[in-house]
Amino acid sequence: MGNCLKSSNADDMSLLRENDSRSDGSDPGPPPPYQESVPVYYPSPNVSRPANMLTEEEQIKIAQRLGLINHLPTGVYDGISKKAKECAICMGEFILGDMLRFLPCMHTYHRECIDDWLMRSFTCPSCMEPVDAALLTTYETS
Repeated sequence: MGNCLKSSNADDMSLLRENDSRSDGSDPGPPPPYQESVPVYYPSPNVSRPANMLTEEEQIKIAQRLGLINHLPTGVYDGISKKAKECAICMGEFILGDMLRFLPCMHTYHRECIDDWLMRSFTCPSCMEPVDAALLTTYETS
C-alpha cells in the first residue's frame, strides 16, 4: 500500500517555493496587519451623567433598587463559617471584620462587591437566582 497523495514527479517543497516567488526576488515578509472595523462602545448616558442630570424616573428606579438592596441581611465575617471563604466577585478571601451581605440563595459576598453588582444586575453572580423575586416573596408571606 502506498500513499495515494504523493506524486512521483514533484516534491512538496517545490510546490511551496513556486507560490513564494516574487518578481523582484525579495523576501515577502509578514502579511499586512489584520484590518477590520471594530464597533466603538459608548457607555450609556446614565453612566456619564451626574445624579442631578438624571430624569425623575431614573432616580426613582435607582432609589427602589437601593431600597431592595438595603433589605438584604448583612453581617461581619467572624472566621467561624466554614462554607463562605471568599467573595466570588473580587475573588478575595474574607478577612476577620469584613462586612458581608447574604443573598436569599445563601451565597455570601463582600457588601461593597455585591452592592455594586446588584445595582447592575439583580441576580446572584454564582447561581443566577433572581434576588428581587426572593425578596418579594418574603414581603408577601409576612
